[in-house]
Amino acid sequence: MDTVDRSMLRLLQDDGALSNAALGEKLSLSVTPCWRRRKHLEDEGVITGYHATIDRRAVGLDLFAFVQVRINIHSDQTADDFEAVIRSRTEVLSCHKVTGDADYILQVVATDLDAYGEFVERVLRRQAGVAWIQSSLTLREVKLSSQLPIPDES
Repeated sequence: MDTVDRSMLRLLQDDGALSNAALGEKLSLSVTPCWRRRKHLEDEGVITGYHATIDRRAVGLDLFAFVQVRINIHSDQTADDFEAVIRSRTEVLSCHKVTGDADYILQVVATDLDAYGEFVERVLRRQAGVAWIQSSLTLREVKLSSQLPIPDES
């Protein structure tokens, strides 16, 4: 990956809807070489998709929680079953298998505390092996970004 590819990634993180013509202009490339580079980054799995960034509150998702989950049955099947359920839930924005006191940390959104409580009771607590759930509710969002800091070439 060269300097132009890295610049392209930075620009596309800022605005994934940039046309190849607009992107090429910013990179001092004509449309065809710009398209080839972009396509190569997509084909190689560096660019995995494009999306719109939506304000969660504007669509009624006022509650944001970080949820730690500990599993007390450490079998492959228990983990696979838990992860399959979590992947299927749209209110779960991310789930990470982690080290430390918890086995998983989830980011969860909900319309309100009642909806979040329903999720905990009807989804999390009903999963085999779940021994412990700890929720931290967001009081104020200080920073939220999905943009990666693309390093310069070394």
